[in-house]
Amino acid sequence: MATPEERIAELGLTLPEVVPPVAAYQPAVRSGDHVYVSGQLPFVDGKLPATGKVGAEVDADTAKDLAALCALNAIAAVRAEVGELAHVVRIVKVGGFVASTPDFTGQPGVINGASELLGSVFGEAGVHARAAVGVAALPLDAPVEVDMIVEVR
Repeated sequence: MATPEERIAELGLTLPEVVPPVAAYQPAVRSGDHVYVSGQLPFVDGKLPATGKVGAEVDADTAKDLAALCALNAIAAVRAEVGELAHVVRIVKVGGFVASTPDFTGQPGVINGASELLGSVFGEAGVHARAAVGVAALPLDAPVEVDMIVEVR
């Protein structure tokens, strides 16, 4: 059975370095058997590949891809906290935030990008509870942000 790191490679992805905080917080904090991952933006090499509102400057398909990048950054934060992803027991909860126009109602489809990546990387342990919320704005004009709670051993 492949490890989560091997599944990431099979998907043609590379686990990035942990994105440094843009404010006064830690990317992830472990408390007991849980890791709480701060909101992750879709940074690639320190830059946002797109900015703006979903439903205006950013289309839903692009936003879904960006949500997957947020999840990849969140996975990197978990790995930095626990050493290796084989320690993940379950992705417990995902919070997805979509900066969107008032008439855009496809937030769940956008956050599916994060959920689907987590399922591909962790299998059954990647199935989670979730919220997908539309918001007026996100830091740095990012279209999407994802946070999560992860059970570890």
